[in-house]
Amino acid sequence: MINLDASSPRRRVSTGWLRGAAPVQRGSAVAVLGALLDRSLVQIADASSDARCFDREAIRVAADVWDNNTFPLFRAATAVTRGGRERRARAALEWMAGLGEERRAWMLDQAAAAGHTLDELLAPAKPYVPGRDYLGRVMAPVMAVTPQIAESLAADYDLPSAEVRHLQVERTGSRLVGYLELAVARCYPVDDGTSPETATLNIRLSDITEARFDCQDARGVALRPEADGVSIGIGARGTLLAATADLHPDDHCWHLSAAGRRADATTPPRASQSALPGSPQEGHLGTNAMAAATLLHRAMLHIRMVRSATSAHRVPVRDFQRAFAGAGEAILAAGAHRLPHRREAAFRRLIETWARRGGPALADWFATVLSETAHQPDFLAGLRDQAQGHTASDAPRQPALDPSEVPGPPQAELRLATYTSAHTRYGTHHNASALLHLAVPAHPGKADGTPWRLRVAQYANPARFQLHTEAFQGASHPRITLDDNAARHFVLRDGALNITSGENQRDDQS
Repeated sequence: MINLDASSPRRRVSTGWLRGAAPVQRGSAVAVLGALLDRSLVQIADASSDARCFDREAIRVAADVWDNNTFPLFRAATAVTRGGRERRARAALEWMAGLGEERRAWMLDQAAAAGHTLDELLAPAKPYVPGRDYLGRVMAPVMAVTPQIAESLAADYDLPSAEVRHLQVERTGSRLVGYLELAVARCYPVDDGTSPETATLNIRLSDITEARFDCQDARGVALRPEADGVSIGIGARGTLLAATADLHPDDHCWHLSAAGRRADATTPPRASQSALPGSPQEGHLGTNAMAAATLLHRAMLHIRMVRSATSAHRVPVRDFQRAFAGAGEAILAAGAHRLPHRREAAFRRLIETWARRGGPALADWFATVLSETAHQPDFLAGLRDQAQGHTASDAPRQPALDPSEVPGPPQAELRLATYTSAHTRYGTHHNASALLHLAVPAHPGKADGTPWRLRVAQYANPARFQLHTEAFQGASHPRITLDDNAARHFVLRDGALNITSGENQRDDQS
């Protein structure tokens, strides 16, 4: 029996089928593709619902999937026959899974969460093969920090003289993750004329249980992989303890190191390595379908901008998620219409729905993207006029912050802390800096239960940056003081985070 209850989400699909749309078979490749999009949007919603659970990495990963896969999804959804939809959807899934082990694992997890399986839709994963650059030189892979890798690094690089160039510790969900960038001198001989610039070791840490760091004690590093995790000693008293650590040498001479020479002996020549296939291109999109695809693609690229710690708070993630929620199912329903004019009409209604949900916060964005993508936009003129009628001035404005104001928020929960040392790289000098992400309560006058907002504080040339794990253990009252020398001191959780800066901080909030 067909459910015609106006409140039922199945009504759109059922009535669409009555008008000539082909129903989407659950478990089919095209259904899985649409479900993966909806799972991305659910993940984005969960990771952005409140600053106290803001998860930049989860948001970035979920949005990044649709950089190369949005248009293949639309092409699969709009194929005329069921066989064509399945063929295009399988090609899109294979392309998506071929972009790395992490992407494939994400697909398997999210498909399972949506009640689908990919076992019969994907070919077996191909084994990882190290690559070579355009000159044929073997490239350094990402390596798990094991006792063997630590021993190899100690032979190739002068770790006791290594200097911390960048440190980042961030709470993602209930876990702490981190990133450590080290400037290291090489212990192996290099070619004449090689730039004297030091190599860089990039280390990513998962499930950090202890972090102690002082920027005044940041020279000398010791890698100590153990049975229950990885310990990284920094200076005389600093340490990072994590369940796992992955390391990647950013070193254009790595092929000359002992580890590089060993890898070179077992890595196939560049000529024998198959190039990655291009993104699936089969299928033509109508004007409205192309406009809808471009809107979704641009939205995901915009959401992905949270990967920048300095601007994550400016990305209207919740507004985009609200506008495009359920897009996977809606795209499949619109694309399933057999007649082109009905299919185009369905995509027009979908665009109108997205723009309406976006409201004043996204009105200008929708108007801009639509004006660029709908090249025959007569039917969209009214929509654009309506969107342009809602300007940014309609959105609630946040009160301006006084950078000289010493009192901070009554409560703050540390979400991210980064420190960058003064250094020169690729001929460009970078000043020392520190950056914080703080979850703070909503503005006064907001109702209880209002989501907390994200506040970003940046410090130029900090004289002191001290960080202990306890700084991430819940909300507390930060202390901000000015001493007689006009130096600003930011202290959180009884000194677990302690920053001293001789210059005014830059303070922004979402």
